[in-house]
Amino acid sequence: MLHIRDIQQAGRRLAGRVHRTPVLTSRTLDRITGATLFLKPEMLQRTGSFKVRGVLNRIADLEPEERQRGIITISAGNHGQAVAFAAAAEGVNATVVMPAHATPAKVEACRDYGANVVLHGDIFGAFERMEELRQRDGGVLIHPFDDPAIMAGQGTVALEICDDVPELDAIVIPAGGGGLLSGASAAMKALQPGARVIGVEPTGAAAILRGMEVGKPVRLDAVDTIADGLGAPMTSSDVLAHVRAFVDDMVVVTDDQIRAAMRLLLERCKLLTEPAGAAALAAVLAGVATVPGTAGRAPRIAVVLSGGNIDMPRLAELLTDHRSNPED
Repeated sequence: MLHIRDIQQAGRRLAGRVHRTPVLTSRTLDRITGATLFLKPEMLQRTGSFKVRGVLNRIADLEPEERQRGIITISAGNHGQAVAFAAAAEGVNATVVMPAHATPAKVEACRDYGANVVLHGDIFGAFERMEELRQRDGGVLIHPFDDPAIMAGQGTVALEICDDVPELDAIVIPAGGGGLLSGASAAMKALQPGARVIGVEPTGAAAILRGMEVGKPVRLDAVDTIADGLGAPMTSSDVLAHVRAFVDDMVVVTDDQIRAAMRLLLERCKLLTEPAGAAALAAVLAGVATVPGTAGRAPRIAVVLSGGNIDMPRLAELLTDHRSNPED
């Protein structure tokens, strides 16, 4: 289990190597939700998502012999970009295995950072291919979520939020495999223990919620969501342990609710997110992430916007869909 000192150590390691993203507010969103929202726009982070925080923290632990062997990972895109970026910065060879249908912009970004990109099958097939290559070539696995150093690095998102926003009533965090949720929830409960922590998954990829229901990690039979960044087909025992210890509620949102949040963020806040990046706000807008106010005031809610890596044809398709109207 993560301790706050692990996350604080990660914060010291990352100082000057990642952006300290701002906390933004919007009177329009406050009016719509009846809350006071504090948006954490991790699409402004290096590589366009929060993922680089965990990867840089993990690579700092590599032994010289491991650096020589190189690193390998599996990713739908954002984690792969973070691994490729961090490997280039550290002078380490990196292989990123991605599903064949991965977002083209994310694939090209991984290549531009210098990684060897392998496209293979669906997300399940990509996991299997990654393991084959790891066994064959001896690369060190940089796991997308199931690693304490990854979790601690991701938890620095919440360190910054707690520094910038006192007396929160809640934080709403998107969840794929659960590394960000694990690290950020551990930090929140240490620094602002009275704040509720709410994790958000898409209905078509709710591996954490399913695992909590059955009491152990499960592998989903299929993943079906526009939020590819939240499309992990499984979680881990360590993630579930952190969720049990630090997360107050897990909720799900539909693809249509995610589309509506994306459009609202772009129209009213001039913030471009990918679908995964809008999921936490979608939960607040849809009323599934509910937080009571205190002392007669509106609830103060931090919302993590986790990333903004999306290619333009896909963006146009999502935003012109008639179902993306937030009034629907």
